[in-house]
Amino acid sequence: MTPPVGQLYDVAGRRLFLHRSGSGGPSVVFLPGASAVGLDYLNIHDRVAEFTMSVLYDRGGTGWSDRMPLPRTASETATELRDLLRAAGVPAPYVLVAHSLGAAHARRFAQLFPGEVAGLLLVESFYEDWDVHMPEHLHLERTRQPEPGRLQLWFISRLARGFYRRILAGWPAELRDLLVERHVSPEWWRIGVQERSNLPQLRDELRDGGPLPDVPLIALTALGEDPGLKLFMSKKSRRDLNDGKRRLYDALAGSVPRGEHRTLDDARHSTVHTDRPDAVVQAIRDLLDRAAK
Repeated sequence: MTPPVGQLYDVAGRRLFLHRSGSGGPSVVFLPGASAVGLDYLNIHDRVAEFTMSVLYDRGGTGWSDRMPLPRTASETATELRDLLRAAGVPAPYVLVAHSLGAAHARRFAQLFPGEVAGLLLVESFYEDWDVHMPEHLHLERTRQPEPGRLQLWFISRLARGFYRRILAGWPAELRDLLVERHVSPEWWRIGVQERSNLPQLRDELRDGGPLPDVPLIALTALGEDPGLKLFMSKKSRRDLNDGKRRLYDALAGSVPRGEHRTLDDARHSTVHTDRPDAVVQAIRDLLDRAAK
């Protein structure tokens, strides 16, 4: 079953899902994190569409886009996104709003197509200098997540259903129920694990990819604790993680001429957009204002 909004576009022989609303520019394009899909950000999208064009989409291999082997390089996904936006008639330049792993694809897009980017909002962003600012036990090579087995998938789906019903409570009922069922399915859980299984390779790709364009950039950091962290990390490790994130995103914001780092004490990594939608929308407005200047 396809969602009641959006449509599929043919890009290089594959069908890719995209939903857009609003008008004006620069267009705001959301790049989901791993295990997320474009429609998970509908609450922000609808508010942004009140003042400019807003675009949600699913990367190839995820969500309602056609299946393909995962993981992929950031160059592949960035080029795919550019081709999709052209196929859908969404004009450049773009403010890219990227969550978690989506930031690797957004920053590669900015490296490859600098003239088509007006601003970057990086929310709990993947950043290639992660290991530089994190303690050794949190380095990328040491935190790879194995693909879950059948018993793990059953246990995860039982816990996850209530979680997704809570965070998607404000979505239209038909769309909410469809998203919840897909999010707790073994297929979507495996896709999320597969998509983030090449983080060291993405790190190296971005390091070798060249500079970012001189555009406004805001890094948003969530310092609240995801419920799952308490199951898998000690209190000290969770404290080390937050300390490292402050250093990491200070460095990310400082790596460009017009960067800014904002912290949110009352938001969590996976749910920044539902914990603090006001902060995300305000950051998008600020980037649009700065891009106009």
